[in-house]
Amino acid sequence: MAKKKESTRIQLSYEFNTDWEGLMEHQEFRKVFLSDVLENFIIQQRWYGGKSSKLKYIELQEYFRIQQAGEVYYGLLLEVNFYEAFYQHYFLPIAFVTDEDFAKEGRILEISLNGNQGYLIDAVHLEAFTRVVYERIQSSTPVDTTKVQYHKSEFLPEDLFETSRKMGLEQSNTSVIINGRYVIKYFRRIYASKNPDYEMSRFLSEKKGYKNTPAYMGNMSFRDHENVNITIALMNEMLENEGDAWDFMMKEMHKVFCNLEYKGIQTGSLPHIEMFTRLKIRDVPPEIIDWAGLNIFLKLQRLAQRTAEMHIALGSEFEDTAFTPEHYNGDYEVWLKNRLLYQLQNRLNMVENNMHKLEGRALDLAKILLERKNDIRKRIVNFDWTKLKGERIRIHGDYHLGQVLVRDDDFYLLDFEGEPESTIRDRKVKQPPLKDVAGMFRSFHYAVYATIFGHSEEYPYDQDSLFEAGELLYRYMIGVFLDTYTQLIQDNNLNIGYVQERRFLLQYCLLEKAVYELGYEMNSRPVWAVIPLEGIMSILKKTD
Repeated sequence: MAKKKESTRIQLSYEFNTDWEGLMEHQEFRKVFLSDVLENFIIQQRWYGGKSSKLKYIELQEYFRIQQAGEVYYGLLLEVNFYEAFYQHYFLPIAFVTDEDFAKEGRILEISLNGNQGYLIDAVHLEAFTRVVYERIQSSTPVDTTKVQYHKSEFLPEDLFETSRKMGLEQSNTSVIINGRYVIKYFRRIYASKNPDYEMSRFLSEKKGYKNTPAYMGNMSFRDHENVNITIALMNEMLENEGDAWDFMMKEMHKVFCNLEYKGIQTGSLPHIEMFTRLKIRDVPPEIIDWAGLNIFLKLQRLAQRTAEMHIALGSEFEDTAFTPEHYNGDYEVWLKNRLLYQLQNRLNMVENNMHKLEGRALDLAKILLERKNDIRKRIVNFDWTKLKGERIRIHGDYHLGQVLVRDDDFYLLDFEGEPESTIRDRKVKQPPLKDVAGMFRSFHYAVYATIFGHSEEYPYDQDSLFEAGELLYRYMIGVFLDTYTQLIQDNNLNIGYVQERRFLLQYCLLEKAVYELGYEMNSRPVWAVIPLEGIMSILKKTD
């Protein structure tokens, strides 16, 4: 029997007549752990993705040992069930420590095992746990048939473990830096499949030699009761960098908008272009170069080059069926339309129920959105696969400036997990490469508006003039990126369709991305809902 006593802390302490190695087989512990302890711990974690839903109960789906010699940790696969009739799976590794200094972070509960007082903690906060994982990856064999499996890349040197430290704030996963050279990412939200980040990282790095992503170094996975291989940790090269491309672009945008006043530019006199006009830098009007500067367009060319090279690598596989290019077909069309129509209705409901949170232009655009919902539905249904001659490939899936690192005047792409809202199956569906391009274009659009919102009092122009200038600059940014990207793609024989097909797909994917973004903004920061709403309206105007 477990004894429960009041701790000197607010937390409760429990006593069990078992040792650490036998704890997970102890029925009373498992009952208490799942019913009294875990819920309170999990809902406070940054990586927990169910905060907007009501948790019903937690089940222990699987547990397994992560160990080396006599050093034992437990990996738990938890099923979190919600009152809204859905569930999520999470990975939680646990450790037992007796020294309170090791229980300052990630403490789950105080516990006594066979009279040995200590603490159960989230093991990722323990350097010794990461050392075990790292050393098991280092010593892994090519063929591993055990429940917990480790894999080592041919690129991983025989480095001994020295130090580790957590990387920044936890988001949906937890990352730990090892020896200042490698990063182990522990996946918290778990899916019954190989994680796309692992698949894409290993494929690009090992099979295609793509240099502008952190090199794949190894991974840890386990086989569940249905013999499905589930990724729980990924190790990549650590890239020293100067920040992400979002921060870089925000700084560039601020300079550009400051130049309006500094150079006395009248926004209404700037030359206009059509959306999706391909432009070499020499074709950008001198007035635009004088205003925005040459640097931003040179950087856009480099980013377009790295994006195209990623897609060329992903589209050049003819053996591994998970990566071989495919043409459009009826099954893809049905999947796409059903998915997007469902997503659109979700966003319409969200806007309708939260109109009171909007004001100004965002409110005006939201009203137009609701009035024109049938137009948007028609554009979604307008996808006709028989008219498309290009290829679908595995893509990044959640491509934006925040997924790109800046280093030595170059760009490095990372985080291939896909859209957080998508199912694991949907993330692996082959899509038009232009969907990634559209994601990056939406990120440019965000950078323009975020700069205006963040610094509007510093620019002596009314907001409408700033929006007009921003929309114009956005078109030139797209034009320069698109020319470099398309030329490189065509030179390497990846079929992204003829010119009208490319324009249709870009408009379609931009609309899809903007609708997706609207959900995030309505949930998190309604004042920014104007950005995806502007994006949706610009596509409607373009296709009217």
